[in-house]
Amino acid sequence: MLLNIDLGELPGEPEELYAHAHVASIACGGHAGDAASMRRALELCLAHGARAGAHPSYPDRSGFGRARMAMATDALTATLDDQCAHLADLARRATTTIEFVKAHGALYHAATTERAIAGALVQAAVRAFGGAITVIGPPRGALREVAASMGVRYLREGFADRATRPDGSLVPRSQPGALVTEPAEAAALAQRLARAGDLDTLCVHGDTPGAVALARAVRASLDALASGAA
Repeated sequence: MLLNIDLGELPGEPEELYAHAHVASIACGGHAGDAASMRRALELCLAHGARAGAHPSYPDRSGFGRARMAMATDALTATLDDQCAHLADLARRATTTIEFVKAHGALYHAATTERAIAGALVQAAVRAFGGAITVIGPPRGALREVAASMGVRYLREGFADRATRPDGSLVPRSQPGALVTEPAEAAALAQRLARAGDLDTLCVHGDTPGAVALARAVRASLDALASGAA
C-alpha cells in the first residue's frame, strides 16, 4: 500500500512531506505549480526517495482546479499535453523519471465518469512519460476502464484525510466534516482501508490542515501493516 501525497501546490510547502511520501504527485501548472516549484519538488523527491508523479488539472489557477470546466476535448488534450510535457522536460533535466499520473480535483472526478476525458488524460500521460506510466485513480469508473483498454497500469486510490458517504463517495469539501484532520483518526482510517484489500494507494493532500502530522501518522500506520506489527 503506497502513500501518495499531492505536492508542489503551495508556497512554503514543508520538505518533510516528501520524506513520508512513497509517491509525490506534483502540480504541473494547471491548478498550481510553475517551473521553480516543479524543479524543487523533483529535487526533494530525489533527496528523500519519493517516486515522482504528475498531477495535471483543468487550467484553473483561480479556483485551484476544483470546479468542472466546460472544455472541448481538443482544448483539454492540449492543456494536458502541455502540463505533462513541461514536467517531463524538467524531470529529464533532473535525471529522474515520472512514474505516475493522477488528475487533480474536478478533472479527477470528470475522468471517472466520462471516457473522452479519461482518454485525454491517459493519452497525454503516455505521450509525455511513456507506456510504463502508472495511472492513479478511483477504484471504479471510466478512467480505470480506459487505462485497462490501453494496457496502462492502474492503482486504485482511497483517501486517508477525507470523509466518505455511505456509498463510498467523498463528502464534498463544502460540507462540515469533509476533512480528516486528526492524525490518529487518519491513521486508523488508513489501516481500515488498507486491510479491506481493494485499494493500492492512499492519499493525503498536501494542503490539508496539519498535513505533515497526518502524513507522518498515515505512513507509520502503513509501515506497521507492511511489517506485520499492526
